[in-house]
Amino acid sequence: MPTAWHQLVVDNSNMDCFVGTTEHENAPGIMVCMHAPGVDAFVQDIVARLVDQGYCAIAPDLHHRDLNVDDDPPARLARLRDHNIKADLKVATEYLRGLPQVDPARIGTIGFCMGGRVAFIHAAQDAGLSAAVVFYGGNIMKAWGDGAAPIEGAANIGCPVLGLFGNDDTNPSPQDVDKIGAALDSHGKTYTFHRYDGAGHAFLNFTRPSFRPEAAADAWKKCVDWLDRYLK
Repeated sequence: MPTAWHQLVVDNSNMDCFVGTTEHENAPGIMVCMHAPGVDAFVQDIVARLVDQGYCAIAPDLHHRDLNVDDDPPARLARLRDHNIKADLKVATEYLRGLPQVDPARIGTIGFCMGGRVAFIHAAQDAGLSAAVVFYGGNIMKAWGDGAAPIEGAANIGCPVLGLFGNDDTNPSPQDVDKIGAALDSHGKTYTFHRYDGAGHAFLNFTRPSFRPEAAADAWKKCVDWLDRYLK
């Protein structure tokens, strides 16, 4: 299960990416969109899990332009801008598609917390994606910097979307999830949402007190089943 750090250059900035590859040929590829703390132990574990399932995966560090590395995750998240995120996704996806083990026609995207928002952006940006999974993506109704909010790009999503949410979450709240679903409905998109009672934000993250083992196990199974359905 080979995993390693690789560096890509975006806008003259070095972007570290955690990459996992399988020995299989023509494997599907997955973009793993980080949460606010970055490409930490949790995100690296997700990459390793996906490799175990027969995928190649890449998790780019979207904080690479931010030199204030000692600030806390909320402060760093507040400095992210959507136009930079889109540039990072483009470069990282091109790299993923170009890996010798990857079938470039079978690429998906998943993300957690702010990464769920990023995965939503990715699904709208890249018409070549075959599947997307949004784990409790907050701020989908809010633009970061100039431009439209991610929800306004729902019309451009060309792949099936799986959403996994906790009913005790406040960002996205159950009402927010309803709005995201309504936007997808209004454009006739294929999607499935699952909601978990007794679970809040980051319920999949085993490194936090928010971890809910039963909800996490069920959500991860649904995630893998979704990816397998549309990418294998």
